[in-house]
Amino acid sequence: MKRPLIGTGITLEGYLIGERVHRGAMASIWAATHPNHEGPLLVKVPVLAEGTDPAAIVSFEMEQMILPRLSGPHVPRYFGQGDFEGQPYLVMERIPGPSLLPNLERLPLSIAEVTKIGGRIALALDDLHRQHVVHLDVKPSNLLTRPTGDIVLIDFGLSHHDELPDLMGEEFRLPYGTAPYMAPEQILGHRRDPRSDQFALGVLMYFFVTGRRPFGDPLRMKGLKRRIWRDPVPPRKLRPDCPPWLQEIILRCLEVHPAWRFPTAGHLALALRHPDQVKLTARAEKLKQDGFTKVLRRRFAEPDLPVPTAKTPARHDGDAPILAVALDLSPEAAPIVESLRTMVSRMLITLPGARVACLNVLKLGRITLDQTNDAQGRNLHLQRLVELKSWAESLDLEESRISFHVLESPDPASAILQYLNANHVDHVVIGARASHPRWSLLGGVSSAVATHAPCTVTVVRSRRLRMADFTPEPEEESGEPWSVG
Repeated sequence: MKRPLIGTGITLEGYLIGERVHRGAMASIWAATHPNHEGPLLVKVPVLAEGTDPAAIVSFEMEQMILPRLSGPHVPRYFGQGDFEGQPYLVMERIPGPSLLPNLERLPLSIAEVTKIGGRIALALDDLHRQHVVHLDVKPSNLLTRPTGDIVLIDFGLSHHDELPDLMGEEFRLPYGTAPYMAPEQILGHRRDPRSDQFALGVLMYFFVTGRRPFGDPLRMKGLKRRIWRDPVPPRKLRPDCPPWLQEIILRCLEVHPAWRFPTAGHLALALRHPDQVKLTARAEKLKQDGFTKVLRRRFAEPDLPVPTAKTPARHDGDAPILAVALDLSPEAAPIVESLRTMVSRMLITLPGARVACLNVLKLGRITLDQTNDAQGRNLHLQRLVELKSWAESLDLEESRISFHVLESPDPASAILQYLNANHVDHVVIGARASHPRWSLLGGVSSAVATHAPCTVTVVRSRRLRMADFTPEPEEESGEPWSVG
């Protein structure tokens, strides 16, 4: 199906599209109106042009799942969305107030203004965390202001919802976020701790007070990790009129270990509202960075952080395992795909709490430049995602129990194995075409996965073969599996 174009004057399922108000690398945002909804709206549309980063599609899918679950004054009101089979889009309230981005043009801000803004952001974060969401991209452009003064958090594409599959965390090994504001544990791949948002707020308040970012704006992983072992210059060194209590709050937010920050964003908001009640420690009087010996010991003796204890993943054992299904969506694999669906349906009857992850690998060339769109201009990654969802439709699982992942790699077996290892999968179901001398010599994806997988493997074979010189063994009939524990 050819996608309808988005542009000024076009009506999209009742929404009249106005001017484009923002064009980013991952999405465009358009003004819109609807006869059944009062007030101005925004329509967010993912970028699907040639060369689009797959993360743009995954993050948009994540936001489509999260935003409808949110409510209250600190998030934009949700109105509707379009699915990936047609034109994907997301409709939300247009917040009339500005973002905090213009504040960067007049830094440093007054102490009173930093305290006021910081307190309002902390309240917004506390409300978000109570709704089971960690934002993970708190920065000035993602913080809007209502006429009431309430801070509104926007852009949940990188967020983690405690009751939904974490698509960004499961599919991508490198951390996603905005470099100056990322917490140490987020850099190391831990996305579940709400105190990560406190760290970002600490960076923001430091920036507002001093006019400098505490950790710069690193472009590489080595630079990002530096904040794990190198403390920032104390704010009072750069701005002597910064009160000790505010430096205490900022440096506590910037602690490397999440456990050393405030217990919740609500506690942080309370501290900013009542500075006279802030308990001062050595942080408050600090005027220089830690010495060379201390930094060296921290860098080499404690190179990594422990896994954060807040919102730790639930154990997936017993009747609630993670069940991955690796699908080959090519036309010749159609009989196996049908067998896989039958097999998974049977398994779910005995595993009512299982979480299902549907995997497909978009194979890339090792040397050649790959095309991300097909001849009709459709995004290949998105087309695979649509096919995965269509395959799983008859499983009839609620959103929290199923996720879809298009992995991009020149080596399908390695991509599947990496996913299984990284996400602690308990059982993988994979299809395999029947044996043939040529395949035996070259090896196959299913055999590589069965040999090296860190979990139980069920291989499903199909007996519908087009090889005239091969007769399947009786146990290789469609839907009959063999498992490797």
